Amino acid sequence: MNLSKPLLLGLGALLVGRMLTGGSTARQPQASQSGGAGTASQDGGLVGGLGGLLDKLQSAGHGEIVKSWVGPGQNQSIEPTQLRSALGQTTVCDAAQQAGISEQDLLTQLSQYLPQFVDKLTPNGRMPNLQEIADALSQK
Repeated sequence: MNLSKPLLLGLGALLVGRMLTGGSTARQPQASQSGGAGTASQDGGLVGGLGGLLDKLQSAGHGEIVKSWVGPGQNQSIEPTQLRSALGQTTVCDAAQQAGISEQDLLTQLSQYLPQFVDKLTPNGRMPNLQEIADALSQK
């Protein structure tokens, strides 16, 4: 998987910021059926961010898609419009700004690479530790 620098920045914005796990209107993530994907660290760190991202997608009705990424077998695709709806306009706008690309480019690239990225980060259906995430992001 060869992620472009702008996509890595956008993905990083989604995973490390408080966009998905913080803020007064965000609900507190809960443990989910995807191996604890909903557990967030207090500072909105990478594991919490990934769990928050998967939680948002599940809450938006894309649970079967997320299960396909985390579990064994073929990864189901997700459309850019589904991502925009699940993540919310503010989150998409903020992540695109941090990445320095248009919202549509961010969503298109995320829809292409997010299934593979989550699949790679969740071997055997479990959440990765911080070192595993760092290793996955540094691979070409």
